[in-house]
Amino acid sequence: MRIMIADDSAVVRTIISQGFAKNKDIDIIASVSNCQKLLNNITVQNPDVIICGNEISDDVEKEALNTITNKYNIPVLILENQNDSISFISKHIEKLPKPKLREYNKEFFEKLIQKLKTLVEVKPHEEIQISTGNKKIKLLCIGASTGGPTAVSEVLAGLGNQFPLPILYTQHIEIKKDKPLVDWLNQVCKNVYVKIAQDGEEAKPGTVYMAPADRHLVISHESNTGRPVLKISDEAPERYLRPAVNKLFNSAAQIYKGSVLAVLLTGMGADGAKGCKEICENGGWTIAEDKSTCAVFGMPAAAIELGAAKDVLPRTEIAKRILEMVNK
Repeated sequence: MRIMIADDSAVVRTIISQGFAKNKDIDIIASVSNCQKLLNNITVQNPDVIICGNEISDDVEKEALNTITNKYNIPVLILENQNDSISFISKHIEKLPKPKLREYNKEFFEKLIQKLKTLVEVKPHEEIQISTGNKKIKLLCIGASTGGPTAVSEVLAGLGNQFPLPILYTQHIEIKKDKPLVDWLNQVCKNVYVKIAQDGEEAKPGTVYMAPADRHLVISHESNTGRPVLKISDEAPERYLRPAVNKLFNSAAQIYKGSVLAVLLTGMGADGAKGCKEICENGGWTIAEDKSTCAVFGMPAAAIELGAAKDVLPRTEIAKRILEMVNK
């Protein structure tokens, strides 16, 4: 059961998330302060149900809740405060009295789970249609910045031997630091071969092609064998960044459409967020690293805020998810 939480109290959001932590059947895919913010993520994350603990008093929240239930047909469980007077006309809404902080106990969570299951069981069949990775994935792209080398090494090591796709990797890195990074990755990730990408080469499965320092890595075109042909570009920096993750992700989206799987890892700033959005809009799949494992939660946070992260996962779970998507 994929759940989004909206509550203006960070404490309540944390309590609810922790209350579900040991339940393997429940996945908290978003936790934000209001229903309006959820709208940015609904079309890419496709929740089964939403828990709303806010006071639904202002018109903006009411409109957001109506959109969620009546346009997108996502059921909502409202944790109702005593002073609430909610009168929405929707068969997709259930209510449960909102407890005081000390009352979030085992009995409450049992009631909560039962309510959620009831809502999900009657979820309408005409739910929102989004891309769910039905197209065969042909390409894996990775973007990272601060803390990226360690993060990327952990993800690559988890992909196992004979990974069946080419891997294109853009890392914000200083000039002359790219070759040492490639050498280090080859030492710690024996299951894949890592190299600096070269202009005009055809990317092969099981090989990681890293953007050279101070040059963009993009895809020129798809070869007759279906593999990406690489282009190394001296085009101007994007927001002072070269290489830029957005450049790689955008080119992948334009050429491979729904056959792209992109992973955006730890990093400062917002590079990669717009590229993730482009991939989503073309039918591809995106994974953003969760805050809990990021050295800097800038780039993944920007993608999440933009509604461009279909999965938000801690680093330890990303490789497993990649393999699930690739083997579908």
